[in-house]
Amino acid sequence: MIDNKDKVAVIFGVRNDSSIAYDIAVKLHNSGCKIALSYVDDTKVNVLHLLDELGVPQHFAMEVDVRNEEQITRFMQWVYTELGAIDYVLHGVAFGNQQVMCYSLPGSNVPAPKYIDIPFEDLMDSFNISAYSLLRIARVAEPLLAQNASVLTLTYNASQRVFPGYAGMSVNKAALENIVVYLADYFRNKQIRVNAISAGLVMTTSAGGINGVRKLRKLSKATAPLGNIEVGDVGNAALYYFSDLSKKVTGNIHFVDGGFNIMAIAADGE
Repeated sequence: MIDNKDKVAVIFGVRNDSSIAYDIAVKLHNSGCKIALSYVDDTKVNVLHLLDELGVPQHFAMEVDVRNEEQITRFMQWVYTELGAIDYVLHGVAFGNQQVMCYSLPGSNVPAPKYIDIPFEDLMDSFNISAYSLLRIARVAEPLLAQNASVLTLTYNASQRVFPGYAGMSVNKAALENIVVYLADYFRNKQIRVNAISAGLVMTTSAGGINGVRKLRKLSKATAPLGNIEVGDVGNAALYYFSDLSKKVTGNIHFVDGGFNIMAIAADGE
């Protein structure tokens, strides 16, 4: 059992009880960690409900738009003042609208937007939330982090492969992974590690926005040597990065996808 007693974690991106960040928050709490969660307007109820379930006072949550550095600063400095130096930071936020992900709404007669026509402004907003926000959070967190702190983000294999239903979001994930390795180098003198988990498809609310997600899950089941994953598999891997077990691991893109990333085609007979 990983012992995180008296450790402090700041978690961005809890959406609801199906989200990866939700599972990670629960596992951190159960390992003895003190947690503080951000929320946005449409996730506030779910985040506060999670804290209630865990017996954590609701004031350990705050509304934060990750595009706003002042809001991030207010939140993280408050955590630092209330709980002490921050040991762990989870960046679990991502967003891309219909124009960015190039999908059509169910039952709509309007064709899906074309990849080549992704509007620049929409793509930049999704980049701001999904990728650049990690750099912004790290910048704010730097003077507030404990020795040997760990920063973790969530990515997806579309950064390396074509998933048509993911489209412009793949640009953000590729950028996010690049930010991870550069931050890992940047923090070398402070012994702060920065890593990413590349999760396979799990049926979260966010995954539901991927066109053909159930078809992709079926493909993954046939292709990945270990089959599909569940949200708890990602949470378990995250707990490794949010522990002293990973003190010398940084700049890593850690696949938790049943081995899907190593395969070119499904195995014979599948």
